[in-house]
Amino acid sequence: MSLRKRNIQPVLGHSIEDLVDPEHEYRRLLAVVPFEALCAPLKKKYSNLGRGGYPIASMFKALVIQWMEDLSYRELERNLKENLASKLFCGFQLTDATPDYSTLCEFSLRVGTQSLSELFLAVRDSLKSAGLVREVFTFIDSTHIIAKSNLWREKDRLLETGRGKLANLNVSSVAVDPAARFGRKGNTKWYGYKTHVGIDMSHGFVTRTAVTAANVEDTKAARYVMPKEGMVFGDKAYGVGESAYEMRRCGLHSGAILKNGMNAKNPDKDKWLCSARMPYEGYFSKIQKRARYRGIARNQFQAFMEGLAHNFKLLARIGVPLIFGHEYA
Repeated sequence: MSLRKRNIQPVLGHSIEDLVDPEHEYRRLLAVVPFEALCAPLKKKYSNLGRGGYPIASMFKALVIQWMEDLSYRELERNLKENLASKLFCGFQLTDATPDYSTLCEFSLRVGTQSLSELFLAVRDSLKSAGLVREVFTFIDSTHIIAKSNLWREKDRLLETGRGKLANLNVSSVAVDPAARFGRKGNTKWYGYKTHVGIDMSHGFVTRTAVTAANVEDTKAARYVMPKEGMVFGDKAYGVGESAYEMRRCGLHSGAILKNGMNAKNPDKDKWLCSARMPYEGYFSKIQKRARYRGIARNQFQAFMEGLAHNFKLLARIGVPLIFGHEYA
């Protein structure tokens, strides 16, 4: 006889509420984020006809768990079956059926990057309303995302057809992911993408994130993650070129470190700027350095989910409840 037929919950005399630690991180997150209101815009992705499926908010919370715990879709499926805290967080009871990996993957595809960006902005606006994001001081930087490590097969294809050496000009014609490019940041060389991030320095919340091909310079992509006001902290890449121009154009104060030989170079100031942005550089040690998907759009989905996961973890520790506007209620 199956567990569902035996109705194990009444036999044990406990509900899932009794079995999860009252101070669990997921409980604290449920207390401060109204997921039903946040996920309301996603309802338009589904029809009211036919048999009902899993609740949309439950599915989105499952994706949050995936990125908070760094799980694959198959690992997430098992987590939802076996982890009581995950069941509670997603709104499932002990004997409820939970989604399998294909359902979870299909849901992430149906949500898409555009809708996820709207949820990301809704969370950011709510953080601003709660006074947790102020955009007085903003730290910006980027990190690499590796799309593929071994490109010997692509190199051989070009040599066999006499099209020269593998480079950014011809890699798209032989690569599985045609949007990826070769990039270099310091001494690090890779093939893939860059994730550019803006972090509010009041509490460390991610306010903006953007994905570009790896060959796009930081100074050119800085405009995607710059705030609308305040002071911008960054490394030497942001003190010159298009990023410096964009700061002046938008009336932002530059906190970027200047390159050696520049007239306004001040070593003492640079030392203070480095110490001020150092606590926020830790964000890049927590996100993935490998691409889960192909193409800029899907890797942007990854960047948004990583930003949301970071913000939710931080919010669970701070404990300030969020309120979403009427358009999300």
